[in-house]
Amino acid sequence: MSSSPTLPSPGQWPPRRPSKRSKMRNGTFIDPATGERSRRVLTLHSHNSGLSSQTDGTRSRSHSDLTIFPHDEAYSDRISIFARNTREKCAWILRWLDSPVGHGVLKCTLAYTIGSLATFWAPISDWLGRPDGKHVVATLTVYFHPARSAGSMIEAVLIAIVAVAYAEAVSILSMATSVLVGGQWNVVPLAHALVLAVFIGGGFGFIGWVKQRMGNPLVDVGSTLASLAIIGVVTKETAVLTGVFSNQKIVQILKMFFLGVSATTAVNLLVWRVSATSLLRETMTKSSTSLGDMLALITGGFLSGSEEDVTSGEFAAASAAYNRVYPQMIKNLRESKFERYLQGEEKLYQLDRAVVRSMERLAQSIGGLRSAANTQFALLRESMMATSGMMSPAASVYSPVLQRTLSNTLKSGKGFGILSAIDEASDESNEDERGRVKDRRRSDATTASIPFRNSSDIFELFINLLGPSTKSLAYTLAEVLRDPPFGIAPDYEITVNDHYRQSLTDALALFNAARADALQELYKHIELDRTRSASIQADFEEVAAACGHFSFSLQAFGEEMQKYLDVLDDLKFANEHRLRSWHWMQWWGNRRGYNNRKITLPFDNSEREPMIKPIKKSRMPRGIADSMVQRRDTYAWSAVPGTNRVIATLSQKLLRVLRQVARDDIRFGLKVGAGAAFWAMFAFIPQTKDTYRHWRGEWGLLSFMIVCSMTVGASNTTGWARFMGTLAGITASGINWTITQGSALALIPLGALVAFWAFVVIVAWGKAPLGRITLLAYNVSTLYAYSLSQKVDDDDDDEGGSNPIIGEILLHRFVAVTAGILWGLIICRLVWPISARRKFKEGMSMLYLQMGLIWKRGPLAILLRSDCSRSYLRSGEQAALQKYAARLDALRGSATNEFELRGPFPAQQSARLMACAHRLLDAFYAMSLVTQTKGNLTEGERALLMYTADERAQLCERICHVFQVMASSLMLEYPLTDAVPSVDSTRDRLLAKIFQFRKEHNPSVVMDHSSSSNAGSGSIGSSGLGMGGLGKLSHLNVGERDYALLYAYALVTGQVSEELKVVAKEIEGLFGVLDEDALLLQ
Repeated sequence: MSSSPTLPSPGQWPPRRPSKRSKMRNGTFIDPATGERSRRVLTLHSHNSGLSSQTDGTRSRSHSDLTIFPHDEAYSDRISIFARNTREKCAWILRWLDSPVGHGVLKCTLAYTIGSLATFWAPISDWLGRPDGKHVVATLTVYFHPARSAGSMIEAVLIAIVAVAYAEAVSILSMATSVLVGGQWNVVPLAHALVLAVFIGGGFGFIGWVKQRMGNPLVDVGSTLASLAIIGVVTKETAVLTGVFSNQKIVQILKMFFLGVSATTAVNLLVWRVSATSLLRETMTKSSTSLGDMLALITGGFLSGSEEDVTSGEFAAASAAYNRVYPQMIKNLRESKFERYLQGEEKLYQLDRAVVRSMERLAQSIGGLRSAANTQFALLRESMMATSGMMSPAASVYSPVLQRTLSNTLKSGKGFGILSAIDEASDESNEDERGRVKDRRRSDATTASIPFRNSSDIFELFINLLGPSTKSLAYTLAEVLRDPPFGIAPDYEITVNDHYRQSLTDALALFNAARADALQELYKHIELDRTRSASIQADFEEVAAACGHFSFSLQAFGEEMQKYLDVLDDLKFANEHRLRSWHWMQWWGNRRGYNNRKITLPFDNSEREPMIKPIKKSRMPRGIADSMVQRRDTYAWSAVPGTNRVIATLSQKLLRVLRQVARDDIRFGLKVGAGAAFWAMFAFIPQTKDTYRHWRGEWGLLSFMIVCSMTVGASNTTGWARFMGTLAGITASGINWTITQGSALALIPLGALVAFWAFVVIVAWGKAPLGRITLLAYNVSTLYAYSLSQKVDDDDDDEGGSNPIIGEILLHRFVAVTAGILWGLIICRLVWPISARRKFKEGMSMLYLQMGLIWKRGPLAILLRSDCSRSYLRSGEQAALQKYAARLDALRGSATNEFELRGPFPAQQSARLMACAHRLLDAFYAMSLVTQTKGNLTEGERALLMYTADERAQLCERICHVFQVMASSLMLEYPLTDAVPSVDSTRDRLLAKIFQFRKEHNPSVVMDHSSSSNAGSGSIGSSGLGMGGLGKLSHLNVGERDYALLYAYALVTGQVSEELKVVAKEIEGLFGVLDEDALLLQ
């Protein structure tokens, strides 16, 4: 049965086009698993969307059963309910203990118990020697706990070896200096000064510099271990103070290191071993599934014309899942490198890294696809607003510059009408359905002469033409992504279906053919009605360009998927034909051999410009760029004439040296070294050394080293965790010692309970500083007290000697730790403070300024200059921008913990500014997708680009100008004026120039102008074409699709403009607005 068009009523204007989307036919789609073509009903939504609600309901019912006791129940019934709840709780605990997190906590508890035997078990304790401090073995199992992958354990062991070797070197050299200068030369004050300045100040300063430079949590742990070892020899033992060389403590540290690392490594590898490679493949599967869900929802929203899919909780959950899994995937990739390299599988690691890079590019394409969909939603909003006030055909024709009905994209507003819902047709494999398709096509031809009422009609026609193919391609892509590329645990064998590659190729071929036909049909329908005004015509073509923009973005995503499958095939082949090699051990070789062994990836293009230097994930944004600082340091010498060149040269060299010294990492190392030396000097001054030893100043020095962090906010967080952890640790120590009265058999299980709770905090809750400090405080109290009871060599008379006074021990530890925390906060806050707030502010300014400079290159102008061989986004630039933004997000978290008299950090406003930055980056990438699809420019596109060169240059400059205004306001914290330059007017001039080109190229318009004079001729940039050169335009082969590139550019600039308005509004909310009545001169 065919549908016939409904003709408009006589008094109705504009006539309503019949909705063609009430029932969208099923297009031919490729079943990715088999490669077969089918025409059955399909859906883009995932099949497990209802699980969450069901789970929530079950959880709520279970919670109700566990907590509610009916008042009218008998006592026996209450007992039975209590017993049932207890059984359920016990079953939940057992399930949790059998989970990966539970396994990690149990492994850590086991390793800690083994490490504590170095204090409690006499044979091991005697082997370690008479000096105290044997609790360091248990502390090593805490800091390098076994709840990590094998690759992370390898890295931890390597870092621990380097840390202990460094600590031993500093200890031996400090002792040798003390013996030589103090003992042989008999200059004790000089010996102590050298030890303080060189080995404590310099040694701890170097630890601080490495800690900041590396930005690795394991390096932070290694720095704590090195500090603990150095403190135990240099400031606590008497050998350095008295100028006597003794290797007793040095040998004991080596033994303790061997025992602690051996215990934690053995537990890690022998008990519930976890592979970083397996974790990597698990996170890859989760990331792939999240990307597939986001792709399906974005495409579904585009097809329905509604933002509900993109703003739904399902999309938010998929996006949050990817954002949560992505850092874990990067972490697992790094840890798997140690496993792969140790096993001689360097090539497999390179391919794993290639898969991760390919997923990053897919995520970028998802951002570009969402940006294209947002363009459609914005145009539909404006269409519905314009429809309510639309005028009749007798109304005057508006100027394309002053009166625009649809040009301002992305206006805020909710509650707009959406397109009619899509009802999927039944299987079209029978003859009746094929007849209906033919009738529908005849119906399309009949209704083509009916004018469009608004842009919704254009979208309806486009979706009717390309909707089935779009949905079919999205279905194929989403199903490929949702199908796990790796098998089940623990092997995670690569299980990529061999049909996927060909299925995706066929699906893309079908989509490309349908897209070309749909766009041609769409522009033909637009051309049929020439009675509408030029501005309305341009608006409709802007909508058509939005349709083409989304289709090209979806095609680009499909092409990235092909590269992703290529890399998976390479990984599968290499995994089946493993060839082991250990070329990485040839560290003495040059980089040429490594570069020759590197794998060429499908998305690497050697002919393009060199890749932008990537931003290290562990490096903090440095704020103001070096080039800007250099110009600021040299402009005065260049501006003032007649300066002495010798003085200028010497001044510039001295300034460059000072600038290097003033780097954040150098200053951080200097202040850490100075603070440590100032604290440790009380151990060498005769009048204060007894007080230092009585109050256990070495633990205050260790607290200082732990608290000192790069930013003030991080120091505040660590200091508070250190304080609370110390309270918890000494409380547990006092309770356990009081209960057991120093019995080793009782202290071992009670210590295991304390360790279990602490590792729940570390592993399950993710609060590593709090849990580590709790156990450290427990060790230096309980295990130290037990060592005193065993009559170790220590000056312990003030704490009870062989009969330890636990109250004195706890008090000394609490006072020392608290004083060290306060000293660390004072140093970090008052001496060269590095504020996360300031770093975030400067980083945001640099990010916005960089985006402005990138846009100033001209996304379309560069196509003319390079003949479509280059993109305005350089290779690796998008990834670098996104990584920089991710680091700013981390800084924003640290800034919330910084307290200032001006008030708390505006976290919500900063989060909205970062959200704007991410949307702008998506728009930038969407524009790059538009330009990347241009293998060459047609004659009409080239003429249009040359004709609009001046307007596009002005638009790029205006956008760059607004970016710079926003960046400057953020940097200076100055209010904006109420006269911020508008991008819309410049963008409208570009659109007006496109209208002018259309009029000049239209043959009927050319005939009208040929009889008139050359009045009204205008400049067209470098092309030389204008109103006076209409004869040159008449022979150009300019089709409607030639306008799509410029209109897509206009759409993206509209998005950028609207996001900049949001940024300006947020800045105005933070810093205010200056008007003409503001009084500034005071």
